[in-house]
Amino acid sequence: MVRPPMKERELWRKLKNASTSISWTRLENWALFGTPDLLGYTNNGNFFTLELKTTTLKNVNFVRFSPHQISFHIKHNKNTFILVACTLKLGGFRLYPGSRIRELVDSGLRLEPLACGLKSCVSLLESL
Repeated sequence: MVRPPMKERELWRKLKNASTSISWTRLENWALFGTPDLLGYTNNGNFFTLELKTTTLKNVNFVRFSPHQISFHIKHNKNTFILVACTLKLGGFRLYPGSRIRELVDSGLRLEPLACGLKSCVSLLESL
């Protein structure tokens, strides 16, 4: 049996519970389309943004982005990241730098991630 796709709010809960040393701010911004979902602040005093994405059962390798999200990550290509909840076969969670969003759009999850698995993704973000 295949598990139904994870909803973004479930991904947010899992991330928040796994990354207690990062101070998170949810960005619900309807005025500036494309703004990432989260602003993170590490114990090292560094800010970064994180876009949360999930895949679908229809296409487990595809991640859908709006043109505004693509534009944001092209314009702001440092300290921006994309966390994708995916199938367990692909690691369950994959972290990508925002600077590679064009490649992620073109290649989907065939693109090599920065980190794979929730623990590894969180560890990388905490080290920023």
